Amino acid sequence: MTAQPDRRIIDNPSNQSVDQTVEKLKAILQAKAVTLFALVDHSGEAEKAGMKMPPTKLLIFGNPKAGTPLMQAAPSIAIDLPLKILVWEDAQGKVWVSYNSPEPPELLQNIAVVETLAAKAAE
Repeated sequence: MTAQPDRRIIDNPSNQSVDQTVEKLKAILQAKAVTLFALVDHSGEAEKAGMKMPPTKLLIFGNPKAGTPLMQAAPSIAIDLPLKILVWEDAQGKVWVSYNSPEPPELLQNIAVVETLAAKAAE
């Protein structure tokens, strides 16, 4: 077994609510013809279970034309794909857009788009 270096999570502050930021991200993905595979409403599911947590939503998205060649070259990269962006509200009511930094280096070119998407959504 080989250990992978710790992943670095990038947190960008958002100027909108969680829902507004998610809608903006969805529009950006659609405009770029990037597939939104799933939207996980963690806070909504917590509420269904009788628990409370601040608004927290995870978008899972990608482009098979970009991801498939990476996975063909290095199958273990599939653990990082599809890409994910987490939009969440902290205890002080501040909204954040978070994502894993695009590492290992093989991922940089094909998935660096996550940084651009997160920055645009947080505007």
